[in-house]
Amino acid sequence: MSGERASAAAVPHRAEIVVDLAAIRHNVRRLRALTRTPDGGGPLMMTVVKADGYGHGMVPVARAAREAGADWLGVATLDEAVALRDGHDRGRVLCWMAVPGEEYAPAIERDIDVSAYSLAQLAEIEQAAVEQGTTARVQLKVDTGLSRGGCLPVDWPALVDAARSAEERGAVRITGLWSHLACADDPAHPANDEQERVFLDAIEAARGAGLRPEVRHLANSAAAVLRPSSHFDMVRVGIASYGLDPAPGATGDLGLVPAMTVRATLAMVKRVEAGASVSYGHRWTAPAPTTLGLVPAGYAEGLPRAASNRGNVWAAGSRRPIRGTLCMDQFVIDLGDDTAAAGDTVEIFGTGHDGAPTAQEWAEVVDTINYEIVTRVGGRLARVHVDSETAATAREDDQ
Repeated sequence: MSGERASAAAVPHRAEIVVDLAAIRHNVRRLRALTRTPDGGGPLMMTVVKADGYGHGMVPVARAAREAGADWLGVATLDEAVALRDGHDRGRVLCWMAVPGEEYAPAIERDIDVSAYSLAQLAEIEQAAVEQGTTARVQLKVDTGLSRGGCLPVDWPALVDAARSAEERGAVRITGLWSHLACADDPAHPANDEQERVFLDAIEAARGAGLRPEVRHLANSAAAVLRPSSHFDMVRVGIASYGLDPAPGATGDLGLVPAMTVRATLAMVKRVEAGASVSYGHRWTAPAPTTLGLVPAGYAEGLPRAASNRGNVWAAGSRRPIRGTLCMDQFVIDLGDDTAAAGDTVEIFGTGHDGAPTAQEWAEVVDTINYEIVTRVGGRLARVHVDSETAATAREDDQ
């Protein structure tokens, strides 16, 4: 993206998220290739589309992932799972989070696999299935050491026995066993070996109870590309599906393409003299005459205020530093002595073309992870889905 003035067709919004669905398809295919075994086999691929597709738009991303061969989709909440079905997805979907008293019936009747972490949760699912006169598909999650969701190993024998009894009653079918890694982005961390060992023990206990699940899965994005021993029957790939590195510094070039670009239209350009101070608190003062550009997006759009005086954007063909405090609605960039005008395009982060900033770089600037950068953006930002393979464009409100 160059610094020339954007036409109304190029940037129809004040500020927007642009998601390239072709990049999603590319990344899913690439990740399938990276997890192939030498004989051409390999695990099934689950593309995780929770949190509105990590900020990319759940339903369009899900469609693109399916087109690229995703076998399963994964979501966190029951309402996300229902929204996928209502968005016309008909493939296998796993949902893994609920609280006591939540309504399982809408998910069960839409043929969604749900998760159970405890005897009480399994009982709630079974009761919902009985009331519908159907069989619920359930996957059991064991806590192998993340100490977050999942059944503790000490309680696992009781859960798998109860699950087998529920199967015999006909209201439940156990379709999967799974867990989640704590340190997969650090390949040398001893927790990886230990969690894998605990998972194998849990699988054996389930087998001893008479369960025969379709899939066993442990690997997230980082483990999918770094730890083949954790692949089992399926890998759950989230952030890497969106073109972002799940383990910066450990993976090398994975051949992924960031799918999200956040851009805005310069609202104003002004020349200031040396000594002019910028934004709240006057945290930056111009040491010499310079040109400032006003970018109409701020922390209400999910941009981190901690990027004040630290972050960079791409404008007028080069990186431009943020000057002063990033505000709720806007921030200021330094254009130096280069020519720019109101109406020009500013790329806040994107694919990294020509040295432009990426979500990973914004994450490093504010000491967080790329996951947080892409999932937090939104607010008043419009979202546009494009397809660089077909030149198609869709506004979110048209979908």
